[in-house]
Amino acid sequence: MTKTERTRLRLVRAALELFVEIGYDSTTAAMIAARAGVTEVTFFRHFPSKHSVVMDDPYDPLIAEAIVRQPSHLAPLAAAIGGIVDSWVAIPPHESDGVRARLRIVAATPSLRGAIAANTAATEEAVTGALGSRGASKTDARIAAAAVMGALSAALLDWAQGDDADLGLAIEAAHRVLLGEST
Repeated sequence: MTKTERTRLRLVRAALELFVEIGYDSTTAAMIAARAGVTEVTFFRHFPSKHSVVMDDPYDPLIAEAIVRQPSHLAPLAAAIGGIVDSWVAIPPHESDGVRARLRIVAATPSLRGAIAANTAATEEAVTGALGSRGASKTDARIAAAAVMGALSAALLDWAQGDDADLGLAIEAAHRVLLGEST
């Protein structure tokens, strides 16, 4: 891990700790930097804003790539589901703790609701684009992407509020419901 990666990780950990301890709205970038042992300028070299610590989403390209790799005979919804399952299952277990912490903070912070909607829209666009590159019509790609993102968002927020350590179970729940299967 490079020095830059270590610093970014310290900033994320410090931010998440402070968000849990005193709340997202009460935490400043200066407080995060101090907790991480860096300057506020260093904070802003890594993150354009406080909300980006929570809302940065490195998974969209992984999801899109996984969708494109799905078997060509799959319908758009099945390809989107398969790509989501493949990409999220590949997340190492230690990263799921960070995902849960971020989702809990977002769920508990009304001022972040607009940001989560924007993030979801960006992921939906990535899914739509990946489905389009597979040959799906624009309409079919949008509908499949919206369905998958609605199910995924609901499953992830439920998972984040619970105690189950396995992120894969949340993804599988969305998958199961979208396929019309019962528990």
